[in-house]
Order: sequence, then structure tokens, then C-alpha cells
Amino acid sequence: MLVFLDFEASSLGKRSYPIEVGWVFEDGRSQSYLIRPAETWTDWDVEAEAIHGIARSELVAKGVAHDEVARQMVEDLSGHDLAASAPSWDGKWLSTLLRAAGLPRHSLRLRDSDDVLSESALTILAPVIGSDRLEQVVADVLASTDVHAPDWKPAHRALADAEEERSRWIAVKAAAQRIAAAA
Repeated sequence: MLVFLDFEASSLGKRSYPIEVGWVFEDGRSQSYLIRPAETWTDWDVEAEAIHGIARSELVAKGVAHDEVARQMVEDLSGHDLAASAPSWDGKWLSTLLRAAGLPRHSLRLRDSDDVLSESALTILAPVIGSDRLEQVVADVLASTDVHAPDWKPAHRALADAEEERSRWIAVKAAAQRIAAAA
């Protein structure tokens, strides 16, 4: 099953680590965790904190132990198709979390949610749109579903951002199905 996943992190620096993770399955089931940092995780950027609004003291007081979160992720997400909007960053933080928990860093793998969106539209449209137009029609579907109000900003909270990706996937599928039905 398809799962959209997102992390928030201590910073965008080399020594950054995950502080929050959220995921939502294609059927809408979801889970999120604040992550209590491992003792060796000391990187912290106050500018990042201002964006996501999560204080390090909150992680220490209310977060779930990093190794417990990692084990739960492996248990819940193994065997599923995991997508992230920023797979290089999210993959870095996933790897950091898994390694700190003593788990193989490739226990879970992410792919780009943009690829998932394209593949979803392509699967629906390929049977009814000629190959000479297919690429452009898919691009048009993706562009038409990537519309936000001028003042829209991402939540910068893991579950909300993962849910936003799922919502876009649903919109892409619906737009492609409308085009396919009219073809």
C-alpha cells in the first residue's frame, strides 16, 4: 500500500536529526510521533525551530524514544511503498533514525512523491490517451493539481505535510479519471 511520509528535523545541517515523523496510508490511516533525541544528537537550529514550532525541550519531555519510533516504523511500514516530497532530506533523517536504533539504514526506503503522482496519472491515462500526447496530458494534470492560495504555506509539521501529499495524490487521480472518462 502507498504511504506518504514526512519528517521535521533539528536543522538542515550535516549533523541534523529527525524530531518528528508522520505518515498517512493511501486509505487515510495515519500516525505521527515527536522523537526524543538520542544522547549524541545535539545539533539544533533556532531558525528551524521557528519554522516547525517544536522546541527541543518539548522533544525531551514529550517525545517517544528514538529507538522505539524506529522499531514502530519498521513494523508498520515494511513492505509498503513509501513516498516523500523531499526524499533526499527525509531519507537522510530516516537513515539517521534507523542507525541510531541499531537497525539497518535501508530497512525502509523512500521514493519521490512526484514520481508517485506521475505514475498514478500515467496508469489512468495511458489506456485512453495516445502516446504522442500522453506526456503532455500527464504534465497538465500535475500542474492543475498543484494549485494553492497565494498566501499558502506548508504546515511544517510532519503529519500535516504527509496528509497534504496524500491529498494531492487523490486530486491527481481524480483529475486523470475525469480526463480518461471524457476521452
